[in-house]
Amino acid sequence: MRRFLIRVATVAAAAAFAAPAVPATAAAAPGLSFRPLHYNINGYNWGGYAATGSGFTSVSAAWTEANATCNSTNDLYAPWVGIDGYGSSTVEQTGVATDCSSGSPVHQAWYEMYPASPVYLSRTSYPVAAGDHITASVTNTSGSTYALKLTDSTRGWTYSINKSLSAQRASAEVIIESPTGAYPNFGTLNFTSATVNGSSLGSYGPTALDPSNGAYEARTSALGTSGTSFSETYLRE
Repeated sequence: MRRFLIRVATVAAAAAFAAPAVPATAAAAPGLSFRPLHYNINGYNWGGYAATGSGFTSVSAAWTEANATCNSTNDLYAPWVGIDGYGSSTVEQTGVATDCSSGSPVHQAWYEMYPASPVYLSRTSYPVAAGDHITASVTNTSGSTYALKLTDSTRGWTYSINKSLSAQRASAEVIIESPTGAYPNFGTLNFTSATVNGSSLGSYGPTALDPSNGAYEARTSALGTSGTSFSETYLRE
């Protein structure tokens, strides 16, 4: 496996889901195969920021779903937020995947409590389209209980669920990921309101990640002066 291509970033340097009674879930969109996050922990396909250390209890961020263009049927990527995953054997995460296996981009909301398999939300009950405003959060509410919440304010839905998992809580991430190592052309995706433990993501001096598969596929910007925003810019598949 290739190692992450990383840059250490700090704020200083940056300055230079109400749930239904029965959750509606579904199989992944045709061809969608969002692999467990830890599969690529020593891999090459993350972009964004990971705060590391201990005692991480919450992470949240918002973004506008990108109007992606498929380069090939292999293209697959997802913006997400999560706890653990960066060097841990568990992960608690939620976001929206964009799959190109049909030849056109298909957006589907999901969450995952690895080592359990990812759960994909019904695209009928929880539709997502390009241009939708998404807010995602993962919160350790007590002990081994986590609240995962995903909101599409454009479509007017919120999905939330509580799940249990014994986890290390050793990192918190705001990330784009391509399990296939092939990104569709998503242009520029802006993350905003990125917080960890109720404070700005930047206050934790997070590690900046640039996805690469032989060459850089996207570029992660510096954090904004507030430490809560940054952008991902597509470079190549």
